[in-house]
Amino acid sequence: MGIVDSPNGRRSNKKGRKHSKRIGFHLDMTPMVDVAFLLLTFFMLTTTFSKANTMEINIPPDKAEVKVVESNVMTLRIADNVMAYCSLGDEAPRRIPLYDPLDTHQLALSGELRQLLRQQTAANTKLVIVVKISEKAKYKHLVDIIDELNLMKIDRFSLDDYTEQDAVEIQRAI
Repeated sequence: MGIVDSPNGRRSNKKGRKHSKRIGFHLDMTPMVDVAFLLLTFFMLTTTFSKANTMEINIPPDKAEVKVVESNVMTLRIADNVMAYCSLGDEAPRRIPLYDPLDTHQLALSGELRQLLRQQTAANTKLVIVVKISEKAKYKHLVDIIDELNLMKIDRFSLDDYTEQDAVEIQRAI
């Protein structure tokens, strides 16, 4: 606790009046520091630490080349922040809204895109989905698509570069 010094001595000034001596004190900070460190260690030990949200993606070796029949390849192109273009094999891509128009916060992919992915993977068990995203689109769209594929338990998908040929293909969209 704090120690208070209070001497009883009095002093006098030149005119003969007596003044009481100023009381000095010393405040001991040790208990406050002890409580601060106790609280600090308590909160550090009882706080739950959140794990980083990571997604595991297996990348094949550089020289690995897998041949797939073109009719078993579904290409999903994201050119901008509004539409997705989906094509099966060498057919013309279909325009599908990436998010529902009523979903202003873009929290989930559109029901039409989900339904298409479910139908195509149910119809063809050997289907491989190739996702291509342009530089104009947001990274969030790629993460949302991969999350949706993981939720649907679709594990046969690949990421590829968006090229000029993809921009030409989008021009053929229905």
